[in-house]
Amino acid sequence: MSGRKNAGRTSPWLLILISAGCFFATYNFLTMHGRGRDGPRKLLDGGGSYGSRSGSDPAKRFHVALTATDALYSQWQSRIMHYWYKEMRDRPGSDMGGFTRILHSGKPDGLMDEIPTMVVDPLPEGKDKGYIVLNRPWAFVQWLQRAKIDEDYILMAEPDHVFVKPLPNLAHGDEPAAFPFFYINPTVNEKILRKFFPEEKGPVSKIDPIGNSPVIIKKAQLEKIAPTWMNVSLKMKEDQDTDKAFGWVLEMYAYAVASALHGVHHSLRKDFMIQVLSLVTR
Repeated sequence: MSGRKNAGRTSPWLLILISAGCFFATYNFLTMHGRGRDGPRKLLDGGGSYGSRSGSDPAKRFHVALTATDALYSQWQSRIMHYWYKEMRDRPGSDMGGFTRILHSGKPDGLMDEIPTMVVDPLPEGKDKGYIVLNRPWAFVQWLQRAKIDEDYILMAEPDHVFVKPLPNLAHGDEPAAFPFFYINPTVNEKILRKFFPEEKGPVSKIDPIGNSPVIIKKAQLEKIAPTWMNVSLKMKEDQDTDKAFGWVLEMYAYAVASALHGVHHSLRKDFMIQVLSLVTR
C-alpha cells in the first residue's frame, strides 16, 4: 500500500543527485577515454590536422572550426564535440580534415593540451554589449588571418554540435552548404534588413535563411565574407530596432546578410543537422 501510494512521487533531491552523478560520470569517461587512446594534443597555429588520411579526396576535405570561451560549460561541450569528431573523422564517408577550437577568451585555458586550439582576442571590453556571440565573427577573422589551414574548405561549427555519423563535404564548388533555420526569415524582416542590404543589391530573398553554423564553405570565400560579417554584426547590435527584433539570432542574420552582399548563395540542406529542442514542463 505504502509503495503504491508513493509510486511516481520521486524526491526532487534524488533527481538532482542522479543528474549530478550522470554528469560527472560522463565527464570523467570522456576525459579518460579521449586521453587514453589518442594522448594529449596541442596546437596554437590553427593547423589542427592529425596527419594523413585515406579514403577521402584531399580536395574535398574540410577543416572543422568552432569558436568557444573558457567557461566551464563551453569547455565541457567542446570536449564532447571533439571526442565525436575523432570518432567519426576516419570512418568511410567522412571528408573531415583538421580541427581547431578558436578560443576567444584572449588567454589559454586548461584544454590546450587536449584540443587543438588557437587563442584569439575578444572584442574590446563593452563592445559586445553583453552579447558574447558577437565575438564569433571577430574570432574567425583573426583565425583566418593567422592560421595555416591545409584544407580548401571549412566547416563552421559550435561546441554544442555532436557528430552522429561521418560527415561528407556537402558543398559544391563555390556553392557552400548550410542548414536552413525556420526562425530566420529575411522576407518577413525586409524593412529592418534594408538598413544593411540596400535595394541595389536586389530582393531580400537573396539572403539565405541560415546562420553561420553549420556551414561548409570554401576558405577563400570565408576570408572575404568574415570581415563583412563582423562589421554587419556590430552595426546590427548598435541599431536598437535591429537588436530588439533579432535578439539572440542577430549574429546569424549578420552572416546571412554578409554572404548575400558578396553574392554567395548557399545550398540549403535540411539533412545537414538534427535539432534537439529542450522542453521544460511544470
